[in-house]
Amino acid sequence: MTLLIKSATIVDSKSDFHNQTVDILIEDGKISQISETIENTKNHKELNLENLHVSQGWFDSSVSFGEPGYEERETIVNGLKTAALSGFTDVAVNSNTHPVIDCNTDISFLKAKAFGNAVNLHPVGALTRNSDGVDLAELYDMQNAGAVAFYDYQKPISNPNLVKIALQYAGNFGGLVLSFPQESKITGLGVMNEHITSTSLGLKGNPALAEELQIARDLFILEYTEGKLHIPTISTAKSVDLIRKAKAKNLNVTCSVAIHNLVFTDKNLVGFDTNFKVLPPLRTQEDIDALIEGLKDGTIDMVTSDHNPLDIEHKKVEFDHAQYGTTGLESAFGALNATLSTKKAIELLTNGKTRFGIENHPINIGETACITLFNPNDTFVFSAEDILSTSKNSCFVDHKLKGKAYGIFANNQLVIE
Repeated sequence: MTLLIKSATIVDSKSDFHNQTVDILIEDGKISQISETIENTKNHKELNLENLHVSQGWFDSSVSFGEPGYEERETIVNGLKTAALSGFTDVAVNSNTHPVIDCNTDISFLKAKAFGNAVNLHPVGALTRNSDGVDLAELYDMQNAGAVAFYDYQKPISNPNLVKIALQYAGNFGGLVLSFPQESKITGLGVMNEHITSTSLGLKGNPALAEELQIARDLFILEYTEGKLHIPTISTAKSVDLIRKAKAKNLNVTCSVAIHNLVFTDKNLVGFDTNFKVLPPLRTQEDIDALIEGLKDGTIDMVTSDHNPLDIEHKKVEFDHAQYGTTGLESAFGALNATLSTKKAIELLTNGKTRFGIENHPINIGETACITLFNPNDTFVFSAEDILSTSKNSCFVDHKLKGKAYGIFANNQLVIE
């Protein structure tokens, strides 16, 4: 298709037009012209939006849908539509389905379901068979089928030797191993952060120690194997410090943080709202401050919505019995942009691609058009009506956000509200 985008401010440090307000002409999926003014002499489809800003397409490194097996939570089709309208051109989709995505045919299924969509779906294969933590899954075959990483979603690998073997084996073909940072024997039956609030509420605590012990273990193993490790969704101040020191030793490690762990603390659980029951749990303001500092100095490489739709039967129950997870795609940019500068928010939403082997497309003439359209100044209170997912378990309802995505242009398709 041919599209003329009018008066768009480019936010892309890799672009020759960074911070400039220009017109952008896209023809057959490629950027053919960028100029201060482009006359629409051929009556092309024209896009004019209030305070329009554009950037490289955003990437989310941890998204869960339901299909196959849990389609009542979310289908791939609706999940990708939600991602597009939330500004994401690329999503890494977790393996926590039924059956678990743990072989090459499963990867091919996900790729086939997403074929032809504006959003690029990048499957994350399970690290172990059926994500049971016993035997490695078919890592090499899954990577050949299109898997970008290997991860037993929110399931820690208790056997350190298995982590060692995974890092050594995946290192032979450049595979990226993810290890969830939690020592389950320390966590026990804890359902929220172990602190003053958990004591006052009478809920069992999940201590920061459980996360930090696992990270320390995995970093020692990483140093031994010289492998390639990504630690998803860290949540404590000491975790940031551990990874900062590992990077100073030039270990091949990256990490992410879930956006809700930058916004909410364990005090938000006072009302026993199960939408705030997430994993890792919401920690303290001191942890949030350390996480934000880690984002600013580059210790934390990327942010994720950690989008995890869950149906009402798994959320509207007693707190101890509710499942962990919140939706987050729809609120991701608004929450992040309200916490950090727009420039930093865009950087964190785009720079995770390289780690997962996904191609970047700067906004320059001749490049493939893979862009996000957004308004960074639209301030609003997020409501249930803003949730596009099939499941409605968002902890951001009634929270004030700043900035809203209009949609995306990717794979020669325009998807906007």
